[in-house]
Amino acid sequence: MTTPRAPEASKPADASTSPAPRDRAAGLSGAAEKNLREAAAHLQQQRFDEGERALIGVLASAAEHPEALRLLAIVLGQRGRHREALATLERALAQWPDDALLLNELGKVRLRLGDVEAAIDAWRRACAVSPGLFEANIHLGTQLLAQGSVGEARDALQRAVAADPDHAIARVKLADTLVYLGDLAQAAAGYREALRRRPACGPAWWGLASMRTVPFEASEFEQLSALYRAPEGSEPDRVAMGFALAKAYEDRERYSDAFATLCEANAKARRRIDWNAAEFLARVDHLLRIFAPPAAAPGQTSLGQEVIFIVSLPRAGSTLTEQILAAHPDVEGASELSDLGAVIDEESARRGAGFLQWVAQATSSDWSRMGQRYLERTARWRATRPRFTDKMPNNWLYLGAALAMLPGARVIDCRRDALETCWSCFRQLFSSGAVFSYDLNDIAIYYKAYDHAMRHWSRHYPERIRRQDYENLLADPDAQIAELLAFCALPTHPDCLRFNESGRIVRTASAAQVREPLRRDTARAQHYGALLDPLRKALDSATDD
Repeated sequence: MTTPRAPEASKPADASTSPAPRDRAAGLSGAAEKNLREAAAHLQQQRFDEGERALIGVLASAAEHPEALRLLAIVLGQRGRHREALATLERALAQWPDDALLLNELGKVRLRLGDVEAAIDAWRRACAVSPGLFEANIHLGTQLLAQGSVGEARDALQRAVAADPDHAIARVKLADTLVYLGDLAQAAAGYREALRRRPACGPAWWGLASMRTVPFEASEFEQLSALYRAPEGSEPDRVAMGFALAKAYEDRERYSDAFATLCEANAKARRRIDWNAAEFLARVDHLLRIFAPPAAAPGQTSLGQEVIFIVSLPRAGSTLTEQILAAHPDVEGASELSDLGAVIDEESARRGAGFLQWVAQATSSDWSRMGQRYLERTARWRATRPRFTDKMPNNWLYLGAALAMLPGARVIDCRRDALETCWSCFRQLFSSGAVFSYDLNDIAIYYKAYDHAMRHWSRHYPERIRRQDYENLLADPDAQIAELLAFCALPTHPDCLRFNESGRIVRTASAAQVREPLRRDTARAQHYGALLDPLRKALDSATDD
């Protein structure tokens, strides 16, 4: 899971004038042009009702004017009417097919409709027409990064920074990309430049702290402390600064201050999250009760042998395990893929029912069809190597479905000491997914659900799931790596023992750490002593079946 990058206030509806030399009001009467400019001004300030009223005056006399249609599409998108917005943009693009602002808006609508590839294509076209269009570049960079196209993402984000040098979040996103590429010195410089331009930029403080290889300078520590305590600033910025400050306290061995700051920052974050632990546990229990592993369809027992799923709680060693496997010449490390969930969502849409409603009725043929679909979606990860890893942590929830789809796949269950895992989750500010991680009791409950589910799946699929213990890997890496490769039916290879020398891109919170040799001093819970007794108690309760 990647570290968070809160959105910065941007050109709200991107209703600005086009960077291309086009008169966007061409062909309108004086009154219609006045209404068009009023509509654009309202949308820039996110006054959508007023903007829509001004557009009525334009569309009454020029119903097919491309710029009026673009602004109308923005309003429709804000109303959640994305299909109508798409049709409206297509009408405009029929007249102005190479208009960067129309293409940028098309990308946003395509993304809202779930078509990521079409969104990326639209933003690529927008950037080709107008390389300096800030919003198209930052959208393109963000989505390319999520898809694993890190080099191209870097290029887009560099163009975004060039277009708006003072946009701190663009600089943070670019620095994130440099971390994933292993250019840690330039990444640190990027975060610090963002802070020079906007000192209270929480994501920049957290980006610098989460590298964990670059300690804060004394002056930075003092500045961060003052900014965190200042009454000004947004809540998301203050949350991110709180996590960064706790890391700085820990580096200075001020553990009680680190603990207090973490509790405060996590409490602020938890208030913004709607997650019910009891409902989550009930959903997991229901899933495990109704899922009956089917026999593989005839002739399909090897389907998915290209796939190695890596599941875990966050901060439990999954990135390290993937780094070891991806050092093998036969394995591509694909990081956190959304494809398994997407295939299940596609099937749910096809059936008109949720996963829990149809899973018990699925046949072996259904699962094989879905497995083939997963392999189609992930084909790009096998372009140069025959095997690949899928390290999406939340895949444990759908592991029964994954193994029904792909009978030849292997699963690695990454574990770390329970207290260390849960405490590390509490210390980490995640970008998405880890909604359970902002309360110690929630974390313990989530740990119980994971442990219970993995024991359930291991009973059903004992030959296809390997438990990989982080502490065992630290204690005897040669033997553990040999066993790991054997489980994955991979021949031994010396590069796997030198995993930290790999130049591969790593797109998770551990991107900096896995480029270092194995360290045996990564445990942190011991420094906090009795302060963690509530977590110890919650874990004792959570793991008591």
